[in-house]
Amino acid sequence: MRVYPDKLSEQLARKLSPIYIVAGEEPLLHMEACDAIRHRAREAGVEEREILQVEQGFGWHQLMESANSLSLFATSRLIELRLGSQSPGQEGARALEAYAQQADSSSDILLISAGRMERRLLQSKWFKTLESKGVHVPVWPIDHQRLHFWVRDRAGRHGLELDQEAARLLAERTEGNLLAADQALIRLALVHPAGARLNAQAVAADTEDSARFDVFNLTDACLRGERDRAVRIVSGLREEGIEAPVVLWALTRELRTLLSVRQHMDQGQSLEHACKAQRPMIPEKRRPQYQQALKRLPLKRLHKLLLLSQRIDQAIKGAAPLPTWASLADLALTLAGGRGMLAEMADSYRTTLPGRG
Repeated sequence: MRVYPDKLSEQLARKLSPIYIVAGEEPLLHMEACDAIRHRAREAGVEEREILQVEQGFGWHQLMESANSLSLFATSRLIELRLGSQSPGQEGARALEAYAQQADSSSDILLISAGRMERRLLQSKWFKTLESKGVHVPVWPIDHQRLHFWVRDRAGRHGLELDQEAARLLAERTEGNLLAADQALIRLALVHPAGARLNAQAVAADTEDSARFDVFNLTDACLRGERDRAVRIVSGLREEGIEAPVVLWALTRELRTLLSVRQHMDQGQSLEHACKAQRPMIPEKRRPQYQQALKRLPLKRLHKLLLLSQRIDQAIKGAAPLPTWASLADLALTLAGGRGMLAEMADSYRTTLPGRG
């Protein structure tokens, strides 16, 4: 059974399942989901806790030994299997399947803590067997378009009320970093009375920018046409020390994908078939973003932006007279539907300085 973090408390109140799999890369939500399961287990009288850390050289026989051993002090235990980013492999898959088969007859609780799981793991036999016997809690980052709602609801936990602009500002300043958002709300609760309603000015005065981005945030912003956000993410990536070639790779990859999708559609294929033809295939939930981007970016502009990306690559290597990060910001802005100044200038497409050939 799959249960999302915001519904986990309801599931725990109804029934304590024999197996829980908490998987994902959002630290705050992951930590709170595991804490909620531990707390519910203690309420149910499960007082003994055993931790198995899966790392190189881990013996999977330990899992079944733990399940089959009797405790001198308790009738049931919480067995925490910390998988992290490791794949269980064939040996682990067999051990996990074997554990799942006897889970109904055991009074123990198995809590598997893992990072983001790839599709192939979610479709594996061992995972499906565990999921059929217990609860899978997928922990996904909150989409930035919904983040201000999460911030507003979270503020209520800390005895505060944020108006819409205040929630949006804090969401913008902590995007990609829910832990920073929660810490900011804790600090606000310390300096404002309980029940205070805060506006954007109060939030701006008492918080700092703690947003964290990756290149996938950038490409999503570009595809969605979020111009200001795309430029802000490029600036954030630069401040975080992300190398320019990595940013250029991400933008160029999306340009090539858009051109490929456009080519398939010009040959009479539907958007759905054009997206399925890509390698890797474009997930269904992202296809509307590509549709939006193709509507605002004609073929000629896509080719021009791809040429600009080639010039930026030369600039990174010292072979073209372009300011690298300003050019990347303009490339992202134009891909998002704006008009980057450098992307509009003919000089941006020169490979040599004026007067040198």
